[in-house]
Amino acid sequence: MDFARIAEFTGHHPVLILAFLGTLALLVFLEASRIFSGAKSVGPTEATQLNNREDAVFLDIRDDGEYHSGHIPGAIHIPLKQLPERVSELEKYRGRPIIACCRSGNRSGSAGSILAKHGFERVYNLAGGIAAWQSANLPVSKK
Repeated sequence: MDFARIAEFTGHHPVLILAFLGTLALLVFLEASRIFSGAKSVGPTEATQLNNREDAVFLDIRDDGEYHSGHIPGAIHIPLKQLPERVSELEKYRGRPIIACCRSGNRSGSAGSILAKHGFERVYNLAGGIAAWQSANLPVSKK
């Protein structure tokens, strides 16, 4: 490997190098936050199986407008911003799997962290969120 050529490339293209390093840092951060979120990711099929076999609870953490545009039937709606204050509403579901969901599966990892801090052990993140749920042609309610 010719380090002189790498140094020359770096000197001529600092914007590309900064963009690459920024993207790499963001990727590492997102992956680390996913791993340490306290929630295991499950796809729509696994989520459906958890619901059918173990009576899982779907927790929709999206804002009101997003929720009313279409949500998983029977999902409990607690916006992410309100979850720390309203986590007690989930106490009666403590023994059941809780599947947190958002639009794309990114914000629901934060919900998993909050629930894990409050002692919930069976917390899952719906990978791909409602978008993946709809892509799998699973039911959505607007009621």
